[in-house]
Amino acid sequence: MISPLAVVETDQVGKNVIVYEFAVIRRGVVIGENVVIHPHVVVEEGVTVGDGVEIFPGSYIGKKPKGAGSTGRPFIYESRVLIGSDCAIGPNAVLFYDVQIGNNTLIGDGASLREQARVGHHCIISRHVTLNYNVSIGNHTKIMDLTHITGNCQIGEDVFISVLVSTANNNNLILTHKHDENSTRGPIIADRVFVGMGAAILPGIRIGEGAVISSGAVVTKDVAPYDMVMGVPARVVRNWKNAVSGQGSQE
Repeated sequence: MISPLAVVETDQVGKNVIVYEFAVIRRGVVIGENVVIHPHVVVEEGVTVGDGVEIFPGSYIGKKPKGAGSTGRPFIYESRVLIGSDCAIGPNAVLFYDVQIGNNTLIGDGASLREQARVGHHCIISRHVTLNYNVSIGNHTKIMDLTHITGNCQIGEDVFISVLVSTANNNNLILTHKHDENSTRGPIIADRVFVGMGAAILPGIRIGEGAVISSGAVVTKDVAPYDMVMGVPARVVRNWKNAVSGQGSQE
């Protein structure tokens, strides 16, 4: 069912698709079967929507990056978006061009995914989370409300990142608009890491598999696998792998 009040310019629409009033679907969009597109959604040319996807009101899919003359970083992207099957895109979410989302992933209300963002399957990118450019998120990873994932950040599989977490990718004091991509390095977070609410992770930090970052910690140096760190700056208080294997804890 396509509302007569919707603008649908594409002819590549699958079976059992519902497009509500005031949605705008541009030419060249590919829509799978059993898709629901709610009112006031805009889907730009070059977007592919998998089967069983639901896009809630006010979402914008396929936004072009634009710096308005105030951004030193050049924009590199392809004019396409790939949304896997059985995903949900929450109200007022914004997906820039060159975003890929795996199957069964939830994009929360008001989330923003910048160009070159790659999100795995069975993920949660929760309400008002921002994924900056060139971010990769592994399968089964959950990132909670109001967290910022900086550009050039890599996050593994089965990671949990709580609310209000911040990450950074550049230690330089910026006095000009000149951008140096070589010095812009986001954190690298391995599989099965837990990051507590309000933690801050500084540029270029590597967090090993299974590590735990406590709430409010400021991580200024690399964290070894299965270490638990807390404090400002964060320090190691325990190694979970040693504790589980009966080898004692590190204080």
